[in-house]
Amino acid sequence: MIIKTFIEPPIDNNNYLLIDDIAHEAVLVDCSAVDDNIRKALEEYGAELKYILLTHGHFDHVAGIRPNITAQVVMNKNDLIWLNKLNQYLPLFGMPEMTIPQIDIFVEDGDILKFGNYEVKVIHTPGHTQGGVCYLIDGKLFSGDTIFRESVGRTDLEGGDFNQIVDSISNKIFTLPNETVIYPGHGKMTSVEWEKLYNRFV
Repeated sequence: MIIKTFIEPPIDNNNYLLIDDIAHEAVLVDCSAVDDNIRKALEEYGAELKYILLTHGHFDHVAGIRPNITAQVVMNKNDLIWLNKLNQYLPLFGMPEMTIPQIDIFVEDGDILKFGNYEVKVIHTPGHTQGGVCYLIDGKLFSGDTIFRESVGRTDLEGGDFNQIVDSISNKIFTLPNETVIYPGHGKMTSVEWEKLYNRFV
């Protein structure tokens, strides 16, 4: 599996393009901005984008989704409240209002999606938002804003709950193998082992 990281405005979000270059299918984890480099990467490998996997509904993770996109958009239904507030926040960051994205697939904890030869396991990790999820793919965890390197997602916004995010990390993320690499929504990669040792919030 090929993983390409695109750091996107307005808040330096990590968007991850995962490509099965054998089956020529791909998924994009979060979609913060319209980036021509993503299109070029798909063309380079002759891959079709099957899913856009949203870790949660905050504007900085969904602002690149456009109505003419052919991939299916995936999210947990508990974050529809944030999608409906998109145009309240975009102008505050100098971004134009946008058409509210349509969600094609609502996922819950334990659901499995497939692209190419890979499985995508959905892990519901509320705390940053009520609909926050992580995606486990080929031993790699795409964690959105649930956990960062030696930190956790903020819980002071509507729907946030610090005790809940600690529970999500302790009882779901920390039960994964230590060698699981974590690809967060912002900042550098980390691992389950590293966070067990050095994350002072959990």
